[in-house]
Amino acid sequence: MADLFIKQSKQYAKARPDYPEELFEYIASKTTCHDLAWDVGTGNGQAAGSLAGIYKNVIATDTSQKQLEFAIKLPNIRYEHTPAVMSIAEVEQKLAPKSSIDLVIVAQALHWFDLPTFYQGVNWVLKKPNGVIAAWCYTVPRVNNVVDTVFDRFYTVDVDPYWDPARKLVDNKYRSIDFPFEPVDGEENTGPFEFMTERLMDLDGFFTYIRSWSAYQTAKEKGVELLSDDVIAAFREAWNDGGDGNKAVKFPVNLRIGRVGN
Repeated sequence: MADLFIKQSKQYAKARPDYPEELFEYIASKTTCHDLAWDVGTGNGQAAGSLAGIYKNVIATDTSQKQLEFAIKLPNIRYEHTPAVMSIAEVEQKLAPKSSIDLVIVAQALHWFDLPTFYQGVNWVLKKPNGVIAAWCYTVPRVNNVVDTVFDRFYTVDVDPYWDPARKLVDNKYRSIDFPFEPVDGEENTGPFEFMTERLMDLDGFFTYIRSWSAYQTAKEKGVELLSDDVIAAFREAWNDGGDGNKAVKFPVNLRIGRVGN
């Protein structure tokens, strides 16, 4: 999947929403130590940057070297370019020793993973029994009724054929994704738990966000421009209804969280 994001790395870094502070505060409250965290599929380092303010050290990995070139640089973040699948030996060599990591996070990427292999590495590297894994996705943006009506038709009719089947796991808010971990303290299950993030966007920024989708890149490679003149006109009319300019765009964030146990 890294190949799908290479050509729009700049758009991804510029347009993707940040994650809410409340999300990281909640996750941190469920980890007993804050020494070392691993951000898997870090992309441009959005989540790693937030972790770096809470954990002493952060390892952030991605299969796309191009994405890492745009990543946030902080002294306690170590970025690593890794293969899509790593053996236990590679995890130990590139990342950390056995049972040494307090937290593993995956932001908007778990649906792309080879889950059995990935979970084997997670179970090996997390501290026992209270090491925590947290994975989240955000679903479709919400602006207002007028814009949402145009967006929903665009998303379900025009864009849908170009999504990888794994995208359905995101649309289902990670409810159906395999997540074989124990509930963290204070919770009866592993979620999903909903948070909300908000970003101020103008219409051009909203289009840049759409162009950062893997589905947009897939369609483009097949000779299809999803943001056709007609689509842009429909969005512009809806966006300008009641005044143009910047709008608060809300992204629901759905979190699965669990501890590794014994």
